[in-house]
This record gives sequence, structure tokens and C-alpha cells, in this order.
Amino acid sequence: MNQEVTDFISAVEQPWQVEVCNRLRQLIHEQIPAVEERIQYRKPHFLKNGKYAAVIAPAKGWVSFAIFNASELNPPEGLFEEGPPERRTVKIREKDTVDYGLLAELFKQASSTL
Repeated sequence: MNQEVTDFISAVEQPWQVEVCNRLRQLIHEQIPAVEERIQYRKPHFLKNGKYAAVIAPAKGWVSFAIFNASELNPPEGLFEEGPPERRTVKIREKDTVDYGLLAELFKQASSTL
């Protein structure tokens, strides 16, 4: 794990956001054991074979989790924000019930061809 990413997540002000970021990071590492982590554009980026796989981005009232290479995914209606089909983003808010298993499965599918 990249120390810059660890430091970034540790510096997030809201404890619930730190928890969400750490859960998402763990999910990423479980699906791509050799994932490359780095801070780019002031956010943690995760790469597989040099290609973007995911981004975690804490904001004022949520944590965004973007999955790249997502054009072939068939997610449940309303899970992801509107945007380009090759990059799907979910916004996780403090009181949300998060299905990390579903996110892991979708991430696994999207990253399998990177």
C-alpha cells in the first residue's frame, strides 16, 4: 500500500468518511492484489496494468467511488450517478447502507479486462 494514499485517507476530517475510504480501498485490494496506488489530481487513484481501475474521492457530504472500464456493467437502477458509461460513480453519504459486496462484484467485473 502506498503511504501517500494512507496519509491522504488518514487526513480526511470526517471519521465516517475515513471508514468508507478504508473499506473501499480494502475492496479494491481484494479484487486486484497487485493494484498500483497513487495520489493524482489530489485523489487516490488505483491502477491495474497501468490503466485506471478506480478513484476514491471524499467531498463535503459524501465519498465518491468511481469504477473505470465500466461500459459492460449492468448495475441496479439508481446505484450510479449520471455520467459516461465507461466510468461509473457512486456517491456514498453518511447514513447510506452500502452494499460493499455488490460494489466489489461490479468492480471485479470492470477491472477483469484491464
